[in-house]
Amino acid sequence: MVRSPTNMVINEARYEWVRLRTLIMLRWLAIAGQTAAIIVATYFLDLDLRLDLSATTIGIAVGFNIIATLIYPENRRLSERAALNTLLFDLGQLAILIYLTGGLSNPFSMLLITPVVIAATALNLRATLIVGFAAVFMISILVWQFLPLKMADGTMMVLPPIFTYGMWAALLISIGFLAFFARRITADTHSMSQALAATQMALDREQRLTALGGVVAAAAHELGTPLATIKLVSSELMDELADRPELHEDMQLIQSQTDRCRDILRDMGQAGKDDTHLRHAPISAVIEEAAAPHISRGKTIIIRVNGKPFDKQPTNQPEIPRLPEIIHGVRNLIQNGVDFADQNVWIDITWNAETIHLHIGDDGPGFPAELLGRIGDPFVRKHRQTKLDPNRVGYEGMGLGLFIAKTLLERCGAEVTFANGSEHRFNAAKARILAPNQSRSTGAIVEVVFPRQDFELPVDDRRAALGSNPSNPVN
Repeated sequence: MVRSPTNMVINEARYEWVRLRTLIMLRWLAIAGQTAAIIVATYFLDLDLRLDLSATTIGIAVGFNIIATLIYPENRRLSERAALNTLLFDLGQLAILIYLTGGLSNPFSMLLITPVVIAATALNLRATLIVGFAAVFMISILVWQFLPLKMADGTMMVLPPIFTYGMWAALLISIGFLAFFARRITADTHSMSQALAATQMALDREQRLTALGGVVAAAAHELGTPLATIKLVSSELMDELADRPELHEDMQLIQSQTDRCRDILRDMGQAGKDDTHLRHAPISAVIEEAAAPHISRGKTIIIRVNGKPFDKQPTNQPEIPRLPEIIHGVRNLIQNGVDFADQNVWIDITWNAETIHLHIGDDGPGFPAELLGRIGDPFVRKHRQTKLDPNRVGYEGMGLGLFIAKTLLERCGAEVTFANGSEHRFNAAKARILAPNQSRSTGAIVEVVFPRQDFELPVDDRRAALGSNPSNPVN
């Protein structure tokens, strides 16, 4: 979960989604279909239609298309208002043509749904409601007001009222049903697209930081020998210039600055462990690196390896890749635990012959029960959560951080599940008695399971990983 998401993520962000060229092409197709339907009905089905009014209605659409093509460039994207007005024009033009050709007894009246579905897909909720209510109004008018179809011999073709009302009800239900599901599917797709973009941005940032750390580590490695040589030579010169105080002080200054350069490079290189033999590291070292930014945030982070404290970790741990995806994903999970923990966050590392297990838990209120099945989805709405859980009031997260963590870890082959501590009251009472390093999580729990066979560095390759750094450690 992340705090204070940007407006781009919170809002629907549908401004200027629709290209004018797309609507123009759809309108040309509609014009061609309307013209063909009028010709077939008149000359092949012997229907007596008002060709003058029908041709005028179709001509208005043709003129609209021609004017739009001449005035605006092909790559013009419509604003919300412009797209809304365009769809209302198409809806009105089609409704007039349906009025002239039999009303709801015309089987092509179902096309009145099309502008509503387009609005639900591309426009915001307000614009969708406007188009939807306009369609409902026009369809309702067409129940009573229309020019009935008649054959060339004067025979009237009028449906019984029950069929007309049935068509009216079917169109209204179809508008609501199709618009609702089109909007939900489009919203889910858009939200997932935004979340994946945020995930990629987070991964790119982590990769840049890792690459920068590799550059620093390589610089410290390569400059170590020259600095040592400078220090050695300056020490020898200091001995020879002992009788010349002014030069002796200069040599002392050179030596002190050499030591300072060495310390700066060493401190900068602590986060840049891109040496060849540390591209794979013991799992506890990778988890410790992921937890490092949150250690000083006022909560106690307890790392245990097979139930033992971190300082008594076994030496035969699985070695896993130091991938940015793993570090950033685990870091987000730890951040979530620190955000909601009362005092402690537990990170338990265990493994067996097939899998490596990572449990991250806290002693906070846990995940809301009504949202537990949706944890890990992006943009989970929090209004119900805030109302039901007073411990999370003011937290503006939308689940994006957990989604990013889950996506990055699953990209590495891991399986991520979310749960709450069992027997909350019993465990809470027990936690007050036991020392923190003996307690277990009573709040939120995240389990990450890595397939060991596909993930762990083979033992035979660990020694081969040792050696000199590559000449160009950063791509």
